[in-house]
Amino acid sequence: MRPWAGSWRWITLVLLAWGTLLFYIGGHLVRDSEHPERSSRELSKILAKLERLKQQNEDLRRMAESLRYHVDVLLLLIPEGQAEAGSLAAGRLRSLEDQLTRAKQKIHSFQRLTGDGPGPTQEELRRRVENGVKELWYFVRSEVKKLANVEASERQKYADTLLQDMGHQERSIMTDLYYLSQADGVGEWRVKEAKDLSDLVQNRITYLQNPPDCSKARKLVCNINKGCGYGCQLHHVVYCFMIAYGTQRTLILESHNWRYATGGWETVFLPVSNTCTDRTGATTGHWSGEAHDKDVQVVELPIVDSLHPRPPYLPLAIPEDLAQRLHRLHGDPSVWWVSQFVKYLVRPQTWLEKEIQQTTAKLGFKHPIIGVHVRRTDKVGTEAAFHPIEEYMLHVEEQFQHLARRVHIDKKRVYLATDDPSLLQEAKTKYPEYEFISDNSISWSAGLHNRYTENSLRGVILDIHFLSQTDFLVCTFSSQVCRVAYEIMQTLHPDASSFFYSLDDIYYFGGQNAHNQIAVYPHQPRNSEDIPLEPGDVIGVAGNHWDGYSKGVNRKLGRTGLYPSYKVKEKIETVKYPTYPEADKLLTAQKK
Repeated sequence: MRPWAGSWRWITLVLLAWGTLLFYIGGHLVRDSEHPERSSRELSKILAKLERLKQQNEDLRRMAESLRYHVDVLLLLIPEGQAEAGSLAAGRLRSLEDQLTRAKQKIHSFQRLTGDGPGPTQEELRRRVENGVKELWYFVRSEVKKLANVEASERQKYADTLLQDMGHQERSIMTDLYYLSQADGVGEWRVKEAKDLSDLVQNRITYLQNPPDCSKARKLVCNINKGCGYGCQLHHVVYCFMIAYGTQRTLILESHNWRYATGGWETVFLPVSNTCTDRTGATTGHWSGEAHDKDVQVVELPIVDSLHPRPPYLPLAIPEDLAQRLHRLHGDPSVWWVSQFVKYLVRPQTWLEKEIQQTTAKLGFKHPIIGVHVRRTDKVGTEAAFHPIEEYMLHVEEQFQHLARRVHIDKKRVYLATDDPSLLQEAKTKYPEYEFISDNSISWSAGLHNRYTENSLRGVILDIHFLSQTDFLVCTFSSQVCRVAYEIMQTLHPDASSFFYSLDDIYYFGGQNAHNQIAVYPHQPRNSEDIPLEPGDVIGVAGNHWDGYSKGVNRKLGRTGLYPSYKVKEKIETVKYPTYPEADKLLTAQKK
């Protein structure tokens, strides 16, 4: 926000205006005190208006997600072969026209608000978005019709120019949508709501983890030494923590002789409890289900791969009591919920916090900056494909063009995290116009022969920290390190769900329950690869092809194939987690 000039004068005016508003509301309620029914009706009207304005946030988010795929879909409009150009282009054009029409309908729906309605800034931006969508469609329709008359020798040049022009228009629309999401106080509401929700969850976790009498507390024991790397082990502890939270058991983290630090978790991060770290109890048993274990004081939890029976608390489910607020606030509530446990777990010890501060100054880390994580070594050829640096930088440049619409870009900075020590010099040679910020000693320590050492642990923690601090993340979600950085990023912004581009997978949590979507628009297959959709169909998600299409299985029909990504929405599962009312009372008392 822009700083105010003449601060005392403005503060006086604001206080005067606020006092006048309170006087008006208070006077109105006093006048109506003898007529409680009329007062109640007036309050109901005010609350209804507020609820309608809140609903706009969800509608705008859905519209932004739909528009995000425009350029990817439009890439498919450029035919590779002359023979099938007509039918392919026509089909894609019909799909795009349908998508843009629905976006326009959503915009018009805001005009039906009664009462005071949205603020003037919001209305101005809404009209700009509406005009931008309309003009983009006019442009695409006109240019694609010209394709038939373009000589084969000129087609590549024509296609490049077309994509460049469409990129300009797409960035303009997305910029307007960003400002629309911040207009008329909505941005401030989002910041406050994100803080309030996070404070609520962190307070509940702290309450659970610090029982007044450890000898009587119900406990869940989790051993950190799962046979995998740091990111995988952290996610293992998160999985344990979610089940502990769901079953109202204090998490006991066993980390002695941790393969990364023999002194244990507490030598690097703050203890998960200040009052209860002893696993002893009257009765002990291995996990056999929440109901079956109700009389067992201490339960040992296996790795998620061996978990049976599976409790309902696994990702991607979210708490039922927070679901409505999370749907309004965040583009991916499941990731937000995971991030809260990561946030609690990775609170640094004093020495680590000092190390982070010193490294920040040493590297010259500052904004604007985009994070790139390139995982090579053991991942390539087993869990992930090889991706050259050029693939990453394509999306880095695209995001800098987006950022340039909103902030001044003094330098195009890239934080490069990789386990390939040769990549930094390659990137500097190929892209001299960028400033690459990286610590090559971390790359060496991430190698297979050095990975499970305290120095390697320091390196991966620093890489994840700096990646999470960037303005946008380009990586492969097949990597646990990338997903951890993305999760921490959610704790630093009200909604950072769209601050990434993955070259392979969509976000997932290892051992999660099924990831489903719900069809909101019908789809008739145009070829043998497509699957049909009807509104309400549940789709099991296999992945996003990042070209406007996703792959999944229509669970009603049992058919697997492709479908337009914009024709579905996420099916967020909710679970009756405990609500910890005593913890909430303590938080309320602290705020008074």
